[in-house]
Amino acid sequence: MFGKKKQATARIETLIAAGTRIDGNVFVAGGLHLEGTIIGNVTADPNVKSVLSIAPKGVVEGMVDVARVIVHGEVRGDISARDKVELGPTARVSGNVSYGVIEMAAGAVIQGRLVSSAGQPVPAPQGA
Repeated sequence: MFGKKKQATARIETLIAAGTRIDGNVFVAGGLHLEGTIIGNVTADPNVKSVLSIAPKGVVEGMVDVARVIVHGEVRGDISARDKVELGPTARVSGNVSYGVIEMAAGAVIQGRLVSSAGQPVPAPQGA
């Protein structure tokens, strides 16, 4: 009754395996788990609940525009997640991160700016 509401999330339906490299843009319909490499942009329909999950050895070299993004690997480009960005302890992001909600584990690295969904940059902590 008073617990957290469970958010509907897209099911992982597609797997790009380790050792697989895609040169070109990828359109996500539902859920995608990446263990290989995508050299290109990853996008999804903004009206559909979609998720991109990047494994520790997974790499995206391009822009990511998906409702929910879970990173344990590497993104070399900007991330735009309308719903949520989750950065695991092995996450490496070289680019700006725009998000609705962000969850970041100790050890995750972002080389770029954090921008809230309201469009206002998140201020750096004082004394950092």
